[in-house]
Amino acid sequence: MKRIGIISDTHSYWDDRYETYFASCDEIWHAGDIGSTEVAERLSSICTLRAVSGNIDGGDLRRMYPELLRWKCEDVDVLMKHIGGYPGHYDASIRARIYASPPKLFISGHSHILKVQYDKTLDLLHINPGAAGLQGWQKKRTLVRLTIDGKDMKDCEVVELG
Repeated sequence: MKRIGIISDTHSYWDDRYETYFASCDEIWHAGDIGSTEVAERLSSICTLRAVSGNIDGGDLRRMYPELLRWKCEDVDVLMKHIGGYPGHYDASIRARIYASPPKLFISGHSHILKVQYDKTLDLLHINPGAAGLQGWQKKRTLVRLTIDGKDMKDCEVVELG
């Protein structure tokens, strides 16, 4: 069983509450637009960090983190990409890959819009944790916590940072 913290669009912003909310997590997954290596380093000091680079991430972050990640967490096939869209509206850059080989969990960021949505057609859960940084138009900063136990995804929790 693994407890996962999911975050996106920090845009170089650090909030000490990330440490509080992710302290109980085994891994943190950052869905891009990290903004600075300092934010990545601070997150990875809490626990294991998996991340993808986003459209605002510069050369250092692009060298550290790929544009696309696919791996298994417990028995769940996970796919993560910064610009990914959502069920019924997947981004053209990832749509063919998702339809050809759907993961069980698809994580994306970019829109700054929190979404936890099930795709009945592809039998997958999509999570966009919204934006945790200050850049953008969102009124509330959010992140998500989730437990993965074998093939089960449960205890999904949205955390509002204000």
